[in-house]
Amino acid sequence: MSRPRIVIVGAGFAGFRAARTLERAARGRADITLLNPTDYFLYLPLLPQVASGVLEARRVTVSLPGTLRGVRHVLGEAGRIDLDARTVHYTGPEDDTGTLSYDRLVLAAGSVNKLLPIPGVAEHAHGFRGLPEALYLRDHITRQVELAASADNAAERVARCTFAVVGAGYTGTEVAAHGQLFTDSLTRSQPSLKDLRPRWLLLDVASRVLPELDERLSRTADRVLRERGVEVRTETSVKEATPDGVLLTDGEFVDTRTLVWCVGVRPDPLVDSLGLPLERGRLLVGPTLQVPGRPEVFACGDAAAVPDLENPGQYTPMTAQHAWRQGQVAGRNVAASLGGGEPRPYRHRNLGFVVDLGGAQAAADPLGIPLSGVPAGLVTRGYHLAAMPGNRVRVAADWLLDAVLPRQSVQLGLVRSWSVPLDTASPELARVPGGRRAASSGPGAAHTGDTGNSSAPLVAPSTGTPKNPRPDTPSEGGQ
Repeated sequence: MSRPRIVIVGAGFAGFRAARTLERAARGRADITLLNPTDYFLYLPLLPQVASGVLEARRVTVSLPGTLRGVRHVLGEAGRIDLDARTVHYTGPEDDTGTLSYDRLVLAAGSVNKLLPIPGVAEHAHGFRGLPEALYLRDHITRQVELAASADNAAERVARCTFAVVGAGYTGTEVAAHGQLFTDSLTRSQPSLKDLRPRWLLLDVASRVLPELDERLSRTADRVLRERGVEVRTETSVKEATPDGVLLTDGEFVDTRTLVWCVGVRPDPLVDSLGLPLERGRLLVGPTLQVPGRPEVFACGDAAAVPDLENPGQYTPMTAQHAWRQGQVAGRNVAASLGGGEPRPYRHRNLGFVVDLGGAQAAADPLGIPLSGVPAGLVTRGYHLAAMPGNRVRVAADWLLDAVLPRQSVQLGLVRSWSVPLDTASPELARVPGGRRAASSGPGAAHTGDTGNSSAPLVAPSTGTPKNPRPDTPSEGGQ
């Protein structure tokens, strides 16, 4: 008798945890396949530290083959799922195609940048969902400071040292907090900028930063940001973006070459292609994470609308904390559906949140106890070290080095502006010259070939497309 075939789509928080749980539960009694565009799991909460030069990029990645030894890993993007035939069709990194058959399917495709119909944003802003975007932002910020230092015009120096972040949730708040420290460090090494303080703006239509968290955490983050010099603009957003700056909804035009888009996320377009009931773009599932009418299909993480049993009538929010725990429950319930016990519903009690504000500063409320300053910083870093499934020693070593050594103000130029467009369903993959990836390509999108540059560089001609791009140039970055 053949062993049951389990296919997991996506290796984010939910997919990685589901694969690891199933690997331990199956003990060789099932064939487990993990389909993912990259060969690593990305620990997203530390991505702002990559963009600000605290951590090297590989520190926040965990090898899938090296960690999930009992799981078959297939490099590729899911393009179509035939629920009746129980097959997943995918496209590999070299345009090769393949098909995976399954007896059980776990959909953990995750999310992509959330777009709003604001003129110029898709062309002039960059998101912050994948490693390529973080690497690009690190280079971009460094380049702006270096170009400002060599500029003869005072207005240009100010514009290049002005940085706008839209969205004051987890990601936007941490990007602005770390970014201010990073640019302060960069300008100190430039004698011509000694009298110029970099300007950071954090914009959000909400009435406070971190609107999804307790007000005490919000007040702590707001105070730290303002004391550091970040201009927090609540109930304000972008009305229009141009190559030279952004027009705000309050009527002010800000001269800047940097617009970081952190307004939130939307479910991966793959789930929309299934023709199943959705809740605001997320696939509806039951408490056991099974899709109604399709008991062989499970969904978890950002792509799934999971009933919140602690708050009847609501669905769990799209956070890493929920995705990580849902992945474990999905893995156990898949094993149970194959005769390995009884399925259990997903139920989660909030144990607190942490927000890293850079340096020794953080906001945290472990077990409901509000903390700020150094204690919160210690709790936050301790939490991340405990939560990471690998690389703990390397991350801790980078933190130690950052505390005693100046940051390296070097731009590598590995990821260009045009290779990380905001309007993409594949933030984990950088676009390659002459490649097939269009701005709308990725899981759930048709692979129709490259449609050109959908995201113009905000700055510097050096970010343009090479005159003679090689079609075999490898992509940078990943999941």
